[in-house]
Amino acid sequence: MLQREDTKLVSVKPGFNEIYMNLAVDLAARSHCVRAQVGAVLTKDTRIISIGYNGPPAGTHNCDEEWPDAGCARDSRGSCSLALHAEENAILYAARNGSKIEGGTLFTTLSPCIACARLILSSGIKVVVYKDSYAEYKGLPSDEGVDFLKRFGVEVNKY
Repeated sequence: MLQREDTKLVSVKPGFNEIYMNLAVDLAARSHCVRAQVGAVLTKDTRIISIGYNGPPAGTHNCDEEWPDAGCARDSRGSCSLALHAEENAILYAARNGSKIEGGTLFTTLSPCIACARLILSSGIKVVVYKDSYAEYKGLPSDEGVDFLKRFGVEVNKY
């Protein structure tokens, strides 16, 4: 990126937060969910450890191909019965590959739901940066996942 400073052009390097959130947004576009596309990037010490986006487990059905109009069936709470959340996929992939995520930072396009918040806390992630509110998306009165994480000492920031 170039920025004009008086009469010369100066290169402006994007910060890591911007790079990671842009990557999370790009990853969200990979999602097969017909209702919401969410991306996540798990980092530690300015390095990417893992990435994820919401979608069904490998080897099952892609919602946009199998049910292009309505998406997969809903569970008792109105959530996808099939899909893993972006945060879950990023954490599970890291664990499967032996990456140490304790003390890491998670960038996600949607603030964590309560179930993902429990997983984030249990995995030792210390910072969560999110772009949009899960509560606003779901029409809930508050971001339970954000409240939960803050209550137990995880730093949570809106991007």
